[in-house]
Amino acid sequence: MSGTLNSIYDNASYSLRLHTNAMALLQEQVTTGSRINRSSDDPSSAFRVLGLNSQSKSLTSYIDSLSEVISTLEISSSVIDDITTSLSSANTLLTQVTSGIYTDDARARTAEEINDILEQMVQLANTKHSNQYLFGGSNTSTAPYLIERTNGEITSVTYQGSYENRNIEVAPNINSSAFFVGEDIFCSDDRGEPVFTGQTGAQAGTGTSSVTGNIWLTVTGSAGDYTLSIDGGLSTFHTDGTDTNLAVTDSVTGQVLYIDTTEINSTGTDMVSVPGTHDIFQTFITIRDILNNDQGFSESELSELRDMAVDSLEEVRSLLAEKSVSVGSRIGFLEDIKNSLENIQYNTEDETTRLQEADIAQIAIDLSRREVLYEMSLSVIGTLISASLIDFLD
Repeated sequence: MSGTLNSIYDNASYSLRLHTNAMALLQEQVTTGSRINRSSDDPSSAFRVLGLNSQSKSLTSYIDSLSEVISTLEISSSVIDDITTSLSSANTLLTQVTSGIYTDDARARTAEEINDILEQMVQLANTKHSNQYLFGGSNTSTAPYLIERTNGEITSVTYQGSYENRNIEVAPNINSSAFFVGEDIFCSDDRGEPVFTGQTGAQAGTGTSSVTGNIWLTVTGSAGDYTLSIDGGLSTFHTDGTDTNLAVTDSVTGQVLYIDTTEINSTGTDMVSVPGTHDIFQTFITIRDILNNDQGFSESELSELRDMAVDSLEEVRSLLAEKSVSVGSRIGFLEDIKNSLENIQYNTEDETTRLQEADIAQIAIDLSRREVLYEMSLSVIGTLISASLIDFLD
């Protein structure tokens, strides 16, 4: 009989412990709202949840990177739009000058306005965001454009940024850069043949010149012994008028202009424009200098030079419009990627919630069922033990 009582007690204890543990687990799920509070609760689902959480963290990192890149690109786009607006203002001023008869004083005032626009554009090109320069390529710690002044006016704007982009991974196997190489944005790169505007008779040589934008060619001397310079006389080159491909070098920049000297018939200063190589800043410097007319050009010469300057201005305006569209397209592309990643992250989090979140309604049913079973077990066990004791006493 002792063995029977022990067996009943052991079975009763085991049954009650099972119900107690089950109710404790259900109560924990109600309290935490989670179906999986430790790996042992559901090893397969727990492993899946760990993988989904890792994926969600990776997606969050990509989305944060995309947000920062898009924000930086939007600021760059705003800067480009502001510079484009400045170009339109300058074009309006220059059109007014070329379409009417302006006095020297009026031209001087227009030159001052052009100079103010130039100052503003250089500041915009050296814009910083989050303590990083936007248009210096991979070099974001140094101002990309170096300014040189003479008597307070800008006479040279030199790019000193990087010519390489700094790409970051914004999505799996997709790289993008938030920073631009300034020369790619503000300088044309589709070299054409040099165009000579002036009265000296100099023409383009057969060599491929490396000069860019607008430069000034000065011709001094006399027939049979002309002296040529493109750096304001810092370096000079002589010709007897028979050279068909004379290399004239700028001692400051090292750039070369190849000149056919056979048609030179007078001294003076010519403006040499190289289509497809204009940059915004040098174009404005040239326009300002033409309007100031420090070199004493005649009215007809000024008119011809202004027409050439308008062409240069239109070239850089078209360049900026093209770049603005390109930046906008990149922003749109990255926003599409960001939206896709956010959708994937939402689905990932939704699946994680589905696997991990407790079904409170179902738990309430299970808990009620367990409580009933627990009470029934107590009742049955009480009856069995009572009967066994009576048998034992008999």
